[in-house]
Amino acid sequence: MKECSQKNNSAQCTCTYEPCPRKGFCCECLTYHRRNGEIPACYFDARTERTYDRSVANFIRAHKGTK
Repeated sequence: MKECSQKNNSAQCTCTYEPCPRKGFCCECLTYHRRNGEIPACYFDARTERTYDRSVANFIRAHKGTK
């Protein structure tokens, strides 16, 4: 298995929550949000991400009708 590259991951991370200790550690981020019934920031558009509402319902609302 490849090692996690926090530096490379952080450069692509769209999360704007700056005090997040998981920024750049995608495996930890996914585990954290999944455990909380949420979706990580990288799945949201920039405007919706800034609300910090990571709920599945918010994800569906944001993507409803974008097909």
